[in-house]
Amino acid sequence: MPTQQPEPRLTVDLPVRIWGLNSDGRPFSQSARAQNISSEGALIAGVESELKVGDVIGLQFDEKKVRCAVIWVVNTGPVKKNQAGVKLVAAQECPWKEHLPLDGGTITISDANRRRFYRHKISLPLEIRDERVNAPLRINATDVSGNGCYVESMQPLPVGTVLRVDFWLDSEHVKVTAVVRTCDPGVGNGIEFTGMPSDTKARMQTFLNAIDPQMGISKPQEE
Repeated sequence: MPTQQPEPRLTVDLPVRIWGLNSDGRPFSQSARAQNISSEGALIAGVESELKVGDVIGLQFDEKKVRCAVIWVVNTGPVKKNQAGVKLVAAQECPWKEHLPLDGGTITISDANRRRFYRHKISLPLEIRDERVNAPLRINATDVSGNGCYVESMQPLPVGTVLRVDFWLDSEHVKVTAVVRTCDPGVGNGIEFTGMPSDTKARMQTFLNAIDPQMGISKPQEE
């Protein structure tokens, strides 16, 4: 029996309102941002309250209100607050389905074109700063795309670590937030540029494709 593939997520930055009871049982209501959306859930950034896995919260996008279950929570420090992964409770209509590629909110990507952002094996100087310790680290990233990069390190950071990333895109100084998505002990980290606007991602990908054009026509791989 074939294994069902996880649904790809679309990187966005949508304003939402969330409400419910925090981990202390106190009511909260606040504005936040929905990122990495799918037809089943999203990453919610900028959460001020402490939440617990299993909590059910309310979420509103535009005029649509839904109930979501919290499936993971990451404390990202006093600047960026918390992030939470939420999944729509059964029978709830996806509130952002019009932002997904197909009607009904299901993303289908062919095997021939799975990557929205081709990775380029070039050296890109970065300054990364862990939000928790605020100590800058200057390093050269490899395997770079408009969506993220890989940084080599003998002591990689834990998955979920929130970073501030500074680099130059041609003559443009780019400052974005990012999250560590993969950790390979003794090797390095895969980093996603979560705070980069979509137009900046597109400009960065165009810049990378121009300086390394052969990679832009190679066989795409899954992000």
